[in-house]
Amino acid sequence: MLDHLITGGTVVDGTGAAPRPADVGVRDGRIVAVAEPGTITEEATETLDATGLLVTPGIIDPHTHYDAQLFWDPHVSPSNIHGVTSVISGNCGFTLAPLRAEDAAYTREMMASVEGMSVAALEEGVPWDWETFSDYLDRLEGNVGVNAGFLVGHCALRRYVMGEAAIGNEATTEQIGDMRRVLTDSLEAGGLGFSTTLSRTHSDGDGEPVASRWATTEELVALCEIVGQHDGTTLEGMTDGCLDRFSDDEIDLFASMSAAARRPLNWNVLTIDSKEPGRIPRQLGAADVAAARGGRIVALTLPVQVPMNMSFLTHCGLFLIPGWGEVLRRPVPERIAELRKPEVQAHLVERASSEEAGVFRRLADWANYIIGDTYSEANEGLKGRRVGDIAEERGTEPFATLVDIVVADDLRTILWPIPPDGDDESWELRRRTWEDERAMLGGSDAGAHLDRMCGAPFPTRFLADTLRGRKLVSLERAVQLMTEVPARLFGLRDRGTLVEGGFADIAVFDPDTVGAEHATLVHDLPGDSPRLTAEANGVRRVYVNGVVAVEDNEATGALSGTVLRSGRDTDTVRTG
Repeated sequence: MLDHLITGGTVVDGTGAAPRPADVGVRDGRIVAVAEPGTITEEATETLDATGLLVTPGIIDPHTHYDAQLFWDPHVSPSNIHGVTSVISGNCGFTLAPLRAEDAAYTREMMASVEGMSVAALEEGVPWDWETFSDYLDRLEGNVGVNAGFLVGHCALRRYVMGEAAIGNEATTEQIGDMRRVLTDSLEAGGLGFSTTLSRTHSDGDGEPVASRWATTEELVALCEIVGQHDGTTLEGMTDGCLDRFSDDEIDLFASMSAAARRPLNWNVLTIDSKEPGRIPRQLGAADVAAARGGRIVALTLPVQVPMNMSFLTHCGLFLIPGWGEVLRRPVPERIAELRKPEVQAHLVERASSEEAGVFRRLADWANYIIGDTYSEANEGLKGRRVGDIAEERGTEPFATLVDIVVADDLRTILWPIPPDGDDESWELRRRTWEDERAMLGGSDAGAHLDRMCGAPFPTRFLADTLRGRKLVSLERAVQLMTEVPARLFGLRDRGTLVEGGFADIAVFDPDTVGAEHATLVHDLPGDSPRLTAEANGVRRVYVNGVVAVEDNEATGALSGTVLRSGRDTDTVRTG
């Protein structure tokens, strides 16, 4: 007896093969048959008529930060309702384990600073009752609605070994040895690998560079060597150049790390803009340097544009523009006073447009900001309007106009910068990049920057664009890019393709309606904290390990996911 039989659908199996009519049989969490329509004669407990629908492998999101959210939301919404069945977390060097009890408050403040998580949600929604990485994974086992794997974060590892000395100090030889031992224990418990950050965008709750940014190359390579001693592991990292262009030293570092571990290293995120045509060859060229040394580097890049909420009140990309933090991190009354000064405005405009601003120059087109929610009588009627148009009416400069608006709202105004990379040339560059084996789809950051962005719906948005929009790639290639390709990079065993013997992670989409609604701000996190979320369209059903997890765009509440552990659930992906 089958548990499930899916009949009459068009199977897009994730291998890149052309769509074909087929029926799919599921038993005991596995796919036991993919056959010509009408040829599966075994009875099933439940049958889904998928006539006119697409049947694909479940989507794999390779870059998320669901490490905390899983405790209050084991279904990882909204990723689940957009067809995602497996997530990789613990990216950018940030994990919640290993953890000493006295460091819990510091970790909460750090996660709030670097990943835009609510301190109140972290305090109320997470138990903080573990110490080792093994304890953390065990705490989640059996209580997840998707398959979830976790890298071991460098910041947590360093803080666990060095305590407060992890900030501001290089590690001693003895401390590096201790980190290697704790990393060994964490990987043996099932950690999928090692992640780190050297990016200046990452500072802790005290405004200091996070722990991993104080590490030497010797420390990083020593830790990567440990990764190479364990089966089914991988690497992930971030530097300043990830958001713009790598320096030679950054390329050398990533190549050294990958070569030391003999494991792939993926990084986030490759931004694609036709106005910066030299960025792509520079960034992807890092993979060639690594390959020559026996390593492998893979860039993550998103297939859709993700709108960003900006604000002069709470941490966002504006705070990361060089020189801006000195103003925007002041208490609100002081911040307002400074912003009102013409000389400060001129300084901020100059810094945002400078070469030093790098990729953040994208935020400096002040005329092309759209006003979102406003909170004062002075700003009534401005929502949805472009700053440049308002400035023209008032006879003022765009940035001065923008400052007047946000100051009137005591800085609470929501701002939406119009993405500068929506031209046809940029989309063609994206299409060509997706064909390059040195790049892979990813970078949703789902679970992070909760009230600023919502990258989780990228699968349904990409499918909608593939089927009914720009149609930049074939349907079978779009599915493969979100399923088999990430599964192969991480060595996920028996996942990523819809074939006999594989785990029954399956998504069923309506090709005529699949897509995502616009992101909306809701207050449904612990502590009544806000986040952006987006409803799904056309997601008829999602199975996780053979259990129905989503039905007609809504989660069922099933907890059929598993904690993906290295060696048990992953195969070793070597670089050469």
